[in-house]
Amino acid sequence: MSGFWQNRRVFVTGATGIVGSWLVKDLLAAGAYVVALVRDADPQSEFFRSGDFQSVAIVNGALEDFATLERAINEHEIDTVFHLGAQTIVGTAHRSPVPTFEANIRGSYFLLEACRLHQDRVRRVVIASSDKAYGDQPNLPYTEDTPLQGQHPYDVSKSCTDLIAQTYYHTYRLPVAIARCGNVYGGGDLNWSRIVPGTVRSLLQGMPPLIRSDGRYVRDYLYVKDVARAYLRLAECLEDEQVQGGGFNFSQESPLTVLELVDTMRKLMHCEHIAPIVQNVAQGEIRLQHLSSAKARSILGWHAEFSLNAGLAETIDWYKEFLKAA
Repeated sequence: MSGFWQNRRVFVTGATGIVGSWLVKDLLAAGAYVVALVRDADPQSEFFRSGDFQSVAIVNGALEDFATLERAINEHEIDTVFHLGAQTIVGTAHRSPVPTFEANIRGSYFLLEACRLHQDRVRRVVIASSDKAYGDQPNLPYTEDTPLQGQHPYDVSKSCTDLIAQTYYHTYRLPVAIARCGNVYGGGDLNWSRIVPGTVRSLLQGMPPLIRSDGRYVRDYLYVKDVARAYLRLAECLEDEQVQGGGFNFSQESPLTVLELVDTMRKLMHCEHIAPIVQNVAQGEIRLQHLSSAKARSILGWHAEFSLNAGLAETIDWYKEFLKAA
């Protein structure tokens, strides 16, 4: 990694999440001064488990607390912001939408407003959106020109976050860029309802994996290390006028069904004899989604470094170590 991040003062929301944990790891390795917003201190998260929390300044609080966000950016003299904090579980949003709207929508405009108030110092802001922001579309893959029209609670929260970020660029010229990734997987994801951690844990326990959908939903799957490096690259390019105010898709561009993903994990773990249970109970989820990363390749020079098999192999090893120690 270049010396770009040496001594930069960086604020990361969602630092205890799967992507935030690996992004903090990369920033520390690159010599950045990292400030992390932490709502719940989960000792099992990679951020704490790895010991990385000992090398960052921690601000305790929620995204919905404007004073906390503004204080963090002002007092720590933040130069760069990575806004990853959100309620990220589709099922949770479906069951109880209001807390998701509060964290994902109000939290985003509070964060952006705090950046605007200190725009003389904040030089770059990367907002984590999602492929879910595009909603259900007839034409695939999604490109950055695809309309943002989520319909279900989680999807709408990401559509709103995305549009609010664009507002702060077009109205206030806040140096913002937006990242839209497919399904992120990797070590550190402790949401066992998600397909990758849930499947790995089940297979390690000799149990059949549970598939909530009918198994034919199509998704992109992108390894967390590729995602963290995509965010870093996006921030590094934010002085480019082609980047400011824009959204960028990040994908391996190899969509597959849930059943195909589970079969790949079964083979990698030598568990072909353990068949999954297809529950077919999923609600509020888009059936077919995948992204084009042509814009990111062309403008940012970004591409995924890990194949699906390579990323899953590292992920499986991480869970083996984690569950052995748990």
